[in-house]
Amino acid sequence: MRAHHLCPEFQDLRRALTSGRPYAIFNSNERMNDVCPGPVERKNNKMQFDHPPHVEALRQRLTDFMDHYILPAHGAVTRAFLDGGHPTEIIERLKARAWEAGLWNLFLPSLTDDQPGVRLSNAEYAPLAEIMGRVPWASEVFNCAAPDSGNMELLQLFGTPDQKARWLDPLLLGEIRSVFCMSEPDAPSSDPTSLATTIRRDGDDYVVEGRKWFITGTRHPHLSFAIVFGVSDPDGLAERHRRHSFVIVPIDVPGVKIVRDITLMGAHAADGHGEIVFRNVRVPAAHLIGAEGDAFAIAQARLGPGRVHHAMRSVGQCELALELMTERALERRIGGTPLADRANIREWIAESRIEIDQCRLLVMQAAWLMDTKGNAAARTAVSAIKLASARLQTRVLDRAMQVFGAAGLSPDTPLAGLWSWGRALRVLDGPDEVHLQTVAKAELKAARAAIGRNTRHFTGPAGL
Repeated sequence: MRAHHLCPEFQDLRRALTSGRPYAIFNSNERMNDVCPGPVERKNNKMQFDHPPHVEALRQRLTDFMDHYILPAHGAVTRAFLDGGHPTEIIERLKARAWEAGLWNLFLPSLTDDQPGVRLSNAEYAPLAEIMGRVPWASEVFNCAAPDSGNMELLQLFGTPDQKARWLDPLLLGEIRSVFCMSEPDAPSSDPTSLATTIRRDGDDYVVEGRKWFITGTRHPHLSFAIVFGVSDPDGLAERHRRHSFVIVPIDVPGVKIVRDITLMGAHAADGHGEIVFRNVRVPAAHLIGAEGDAFAIAQARLGPGRVHHAMRSVGQCELALELMTERALERRIGGTPLADRANIREWIAESRIEIDQCRLLVMQAAWLMDTKGNAAARTAVSAIKLASARLQTRVLDRAMQVFGAAGLSPDTPLAGLWSWGRALRVLDGPDEVHLQTVAKAELKAARAAIGRNTRHFTGPAGL
């Protein structure tokens, strides 16, 4: 750097270091910014983590809606689910209120002017997903529930006009529900290329054969159709990531059978996690999404935003658990002393606070990368948040359950159910090990490109 590019004080410092004479960098009353101010004038000391005004307004409206309508209904809804039913009347009434409040389809940035909802980016929607996540069933009220949210995004991006009219439009209106069929009992989901359900062209139809399981939403009374992932190149002539396709299968066509609801950690999920058998199921060729062989590219476009939604819902559930834990610690007394006075309880509270904030920032970074660089550029960050948020949920919920004691294991609090869901997320949508491999591969690729840059300075005798 040429000398005239440096401020006078730093020029003096360089001369002093060259000559070997002593130099006091700062006087006792000086700060570095006073000695050599940077090129950007600092107008205030506030870090820019604020949400944009329109997002902050939505956050407040959503929080108010949760306080005034969702929480008062939570007891009745939970009882209905525990009894094996579905509180359809309550939820439909709340959906109508959410529509009127303008809190509808908040997650889909590609909405057109004639489609209902609010066009928000991933980073703008993320804090709203956190608020909804505090109550597991709340997302449906705002038409933001999985797997519909991902299926809506998939159809919006890749559906034909006829597919959008028949399937997407009713989804956007909250009139029907859908499922996403990928995982199979006889194939490792960590390697999607091994999934064996077939989608075979036969004249003007596709014939679907196979078995899918852990399919979220199979108990919902409004379930209308499935988006099914399968092999459309059974002879293996195409490249391994071009052998699979997606088709839309109405749930009431001959050959589709939901054979059971699979419990998670011994408990039934509110809308179910079913096993579905497809036996000689025929659907028109027009039900193919995209082209044959496009399934992997389509799936990546769908899964990225969905993982941001899941991660922020996990953050919201951890916030709820921390609030319950701290209140319990203040109110519960042992030998006349509040639990909050015990050092280990305080450590659990502090660790939870720190870890929640860390995870939230990691998720927001991934959402920002998706918005600014695209899903492909954010792939490693999305794997990181999927892993981090699921592990966070099991840690924070475990601490909260321990503070509540036996009550934390019972249905008298939401803690056991939220812990179970966090534990399930460490397997569902790709196990921890797959996402760790993704992150590690990215780090090693970067290291190969820069090999020797650091080691020549920091290793060996010269670096000691």
